[in-house]
Amino acid sequence: MTNEAYPLAQFRKTYFEECAELLDALQSNLDLLSNGSADAETLHAIFRSVHSIKGGAGAFGFSELVAFSHVFESLLDVMREGKIAAAPDVTQILLRASDALADIVGAARKEQPLAADFAADIVAAMEEALLGASEPQTPNHQPEPAPESSDIGGERRYRIAFMPHTEMLQKANEPLLLVRQLRKLGGVVVEVDSSRVPPLNAIEPESAYLSWIFTLDTGVPQSAIHEVFEFVEDDCDLKIEVMSGSSIAAPTMGQTAGPVTPAAAKSVDPATAATAPIQSIRVDVDKVDRLVNLVGELVITQAMLTEQGTLLPPDQYPALLHGIEALAQSARELQESVMAIRAQPVKSVFARMPRIVRDLSATLGKEVRIVTAGEMTEIDKTVIEQLNDPLTHMIRNALDHGIEGPDARVAAGKPRQGTIHLSAAQRGGRIVIEVADDGRGLNREKVLAKARDRGLVAPGATLSDEEIDNLIFLPAFSTADVISNVSGRGVGMDVVKRNVQSLGGRINVQSKFGAGSRFTLSLPLTLAVVDGMVVSVGKETFIIPLTAIIESLRPKAADIHPVVGRGDVLALRGEYLPLTRLHKCFSIDDAITDPCRGIVIVVQSESAGPIGVLVDELLGQQQVVVKSLEANYDPVDGISGATILGNGRVALILDIAGLREIDGGAGADRSSGGDAQTRSTRKSDRKEETTHAA
Repeated sequence: MTNEAYPLAQFRKTYFEECAELLDALQSNLDLLSNGSADAETLHAIFRSVHSIKGGAGAFGFSELVAFSHVFESLLDVMREGKIAAAPDVTQILLRASDALADIVGAARKEQPLAADFAADIVAAMEEALLGASEPQTPNHQPEPAPESSDIGGERRYRIAFMPHTEMLQKANEPLLLVRQLRKLGGVVVEVDSSRVPPLNAIEPESAYLSWIFTLDTGVPQSAIHEVFEFVEDDCDLKIEVMSGSSIAAPTMGQTAGPVTPAAAKSVDPATAATAPIQSIRVDVDKVDRLVNLVGELVITQAMLTEQGTLLPPDQYPALLHGIEALAQSARELQESVMAIRAQPVKSVFARMPRIVRDLSATLGKEVRIVTAGEMTEIDKTVIEQLNDPLTHMIRNALDHGIEGPDARVAAGKPRQGTIHLSAAQRGGRIVIEVADDGRGLNREKVLAKARDRGLVAPGATLSDEEIDNLIFLPAFSTADVISNVSGRGVGMDVVKRNVQSLGGRINVQSKFGAGSRFTLSLPLTLAVVDGMVVSVGKETFIIPLTAIIESLRPKAADIHPVVGRGDVLALRGEYLPLTRLHKCFSIDDAITDPCRGIVIVVQSESAGPIGVLVDELLGQQQVVVKSLEANYDPVDGISGATILGNGRVALILDIAGLREIDGGAGADRSSGGDAQTRSTRKSDRKEETTHAA
């Protein structure tokens, strides 16, 4: 690649990254508009997103993208002027246009050609809407009446000299749109300077010859005028000055006559300075990942130094020990800052779901809306990148299997339109994402019958409601009677569960037949560093995440009660908690087997609620760097990852929910030796699934 081509490729990559952000913002604001919860600024934000995409497309010569977004922004501009209302039929056109715009951007990014008639029906619908809007003409040199609010703080008269460069027009930026924006700030007189227009035989069609002088009477801050030209300031000659003696009312404090630059405008306008946007830079994710890895190594080294520091006499090395403590504090603050850089709102994933609902609803002939909440909940970018597929599967599953057709819903006494709720919330050190629908729910009799027909459940087995619900996560399981392009092939919810587990997360389902289903995903906020309690079991060392720990205690003999076929339970303040013995789960010798001699740590399990975990001893709290077992070894039931302790030894990080599943299965099968066999079968099944997926 030549030196000239490299910057262009880099700019092109940056443009498409910005397009992704703009499309997410566009979709979010259109959802507000369609739900009737938008204001005037929402419409302006929608326009800016489309306009920015169009401007960059013009710079790179994406003619199809420019042509489509031009019609799109023209419709939005007329809507901003109040000539077309945001009626349901119009917002539906905008939503379809947003979907098409995303497809055109994707095709441009992959350098794939589009069909000649792609989105022609959408363009026709937008042009038809534009024909219904009539724009009143204002005679030249006649100022329009200023908005009622323009006299706040006193009006001033500005002279704006504007000369576009040829590059501005090549980027599809239109002077007419700038004039319309200025008119919204106050009364405008427009003078055209055509002195640079050459003879007809010398005109270059793509060159810019005209320039304009605008006289603007307004009471808005000077910075607001610069915002009108912010998209084109690099591609034009612009001079804004306050006309001498032009105060129509008392001037705003801090305003001065003469040319005004954007920086000067911000410095003299306290209100604008108070709301100035936060500056940011775009950094390659690989560089952030490298920084995260380095911080992880720093945390490990700091833990080793702390471990060695405990061996030193405090009275002889006070400065060294103080330095180690300061290093630990700095390492923690550095780690938190780096992880905050990687944290992103789940909004980027949630914004893609409304389109899936619209497209699939039309395919299935159903009326469904999606309601989102908690979009600004932040989670590690690594987790976000892998959330899209599981959520897509769950939304499609809710639409196909959950939500009934309109007539069936009316017959069942439900609203004709179904609803899917998608929400995210932070709980402790985890993020919980829920997908709930008000559809038909799971038909447990049908689910159990299908599982038995496929040989997934023994004919005489008796399953609880929870166990029947979890059958939908088995490989090759489907309740669809007919195979279609939407479902029926048994590939879906097992993929969801596998993907969620690969992130160190859990998924469970709650359903009521006839009322709907709720799927809950519990995921770690970050996959890099966790605060944990170091515990010993025999000669082995484990880490229990602090966010899962409720309390620790040494029970009395009267508090331990055996339950036939289910192991022991712990009586604690009127409740009975399942007791999990780590030495049995992992076949550890020389461990304390009597709970009255060991320590029971009460932890919160996502699926089973509070449970007690028996360990030998608590070794202390420590921040640890998480290393993936799947990437470096193989998945292990009940283990979410590994870490390196300060003494250089490897310790395994417990997965509490998975641990309970192992212990529960072992308790049920202990008499028949099913413990090891069950774990072996699970592991071989997982390997087989991974092979098929690859």
